[in-house]
Amino acid sequence: MNISNILEENLMKVVQLKDVSFRRWNRLILNKINWHVQKGEHWVLLGLNGSGKTSLLKLITGYEWASGGEITVLNERFGQTNIHELRKTIGWVSSSLDERFAARASDTTLEVVLSGRHASVGLYEDMTDEDKEAALQFLRLLKMENYKDSAFHTLSQGEKRRTMIARALMSEPKILILDEPCNGLDVYIREQLLETIEGIMKLEDGPTILYVTHHLEEVLPSVTNALLLRSGKIIAQGPKKGILTEPYLSDCFQLPVNIQWQKGRPWLAIKN
Repeated sequence: MNISNILEENLMKVVQLKDVSFRRWNRLILNKINWHVQKGEHWVLLGLNGSGKTSLLKLITGYEWASGGEITVLNERFGQTNIHELRKTIGWVSSSLDERFAARASDTTLEVVLSGRHASVGLYEDMTDEDKEAALQFLRLLKMENYKDSAFHTLSQGEKRRTMIARALMSEPKILILDEPCNGLDVYIREQLLETIEGIMKLEDGPTILYVTHHLEEVLPSVTNALLLRSGKIIAQGPKKGILTEPYLSDCFQLPVNIQWQKGRPWLAIKN
């Protein structure tokens, strides 16, 4: 790779939204969103349920279409690119995806991870030895190699979530969306999963991670930036230390809060 290619990659607009709005059934879900994600950043998206977090993700993956404004993802402008091909460069992990695989009683953990190569639910194409080795490598990274032959539907919630992250990595995504990955997990399993996600964020050639949550304590040390949503509007965005403050978060969560930082992670308590 020559110098110009390196510079171009480093300046890549991973995500850029300009004045983006989104309506559903005449209801304004997102209003005039301006957001810019650069290569090398990891973002947390925070907001109450219904604030627009998941809708925002659906817009940047092309599963919903903006009512107005301009969206560019990985230097590809929507309306001028093949969305289906672009989606192959984006990994998405959510509890709803777990449910689609849970109905497939015969799929092993390894087969679920392999299905990520072509973003399918189930295997419909022959896998190469290289594909299988890559799947095993990601299972090792997610500490799931010992479960490779287990039926996916028999795994615990935490094990399923690890498997789905390994599946998302199979396509070598440029962007990895983690949509409330700790939803439904107990504290011990949650902390194990967060430790693994922190490791992925530290990978030299790893994907840009967009982490969605409404639990502040899930913001990891390697998260670089934060975006706060309230009622479909951005109330603050930028480097996390300047955004995850008591005034901004009190506005975001609509009640007065105290914030304490411990080992690079913020912890929230409601003010008396």
